[in-house]
Amino acid sequence: MPAIIGPVQINNVGGGTLNFGDSFYISPKATGKSHAGSGAFNTGNFIIANNGLSATNTIDPDANDQNVTANE
Repeated sequence: MPAIIGPVQINNVGGGTLNFGDSFYISPKATGKSHAGSGAFNTGNFIIANNGLSATNTIDPDANDQNVTANE
């Protein structure tokens, strides 16, 4: 089904897939993991982040999160 898209603002292009409208199959080709405190990854035009105390847990006991083998 066709999609009608309104105004779009793209501030940064860092790779990946940008899709407007219909898609049959989208599959990730790369994965990554990031750790940051509260309010660190906020994006937008007007951001107000009030954080008193922030602690990030970076302990990850499992070995694999999202495998991309045989996905190329």
